[in-house]
Amino acid sequence: MIALGSDQAGYNLKQEIIKYLDEKGLEYKDYGSFSEDPVDYPVYGKKVAHAVADGECEKGILICGTGIGISIAANKVKGIRAAQCHDCFSAEATRLHNDANIVAMGARVVGPGLAVKIVDTFLNTEFSGAERHARRIAMLEDE
Repeated sequence: MIALGSDQAGYNLKQEIIKYLDEKGLEYKDYGSFSEDPVDYPVYGKKVAHAVADGECEKGILICGTGIGISIAANKVKGIRAAQCHDCFSAEATRLHNDANIVAMGARVVGPGLAVKIVDTFLNTEFSGAERHARRIAMLEDE
């Protein structure tokens, strides 16, 4: 199951991602927002992050205007590794090296076609499992 979340700036791009997930037959849960009415992005970033951290969902997709604020909000939740990605290379690398469990994008930065490619790359790339990457991920969890 994939967790989805956006603020009002990301709402329309989230709808495009939903079309892609539906076409691929992938299960998801939309945590909002559910319109273009103004909302606070931290609410939705944290809802998705908690769903992933608690194991309700395997991965998450977050969208705000830039992808920055909503990824910062998600990364406040223990166990979350949210990566802002605006290209496919970054989406692949963050899965391979960081085992990122949430991808964040900016609706004012990427268009629908690229966003779908980024999501596809993120969802279909597995963590490399390399010892050096696992060691570094463990270091991220240390306080």
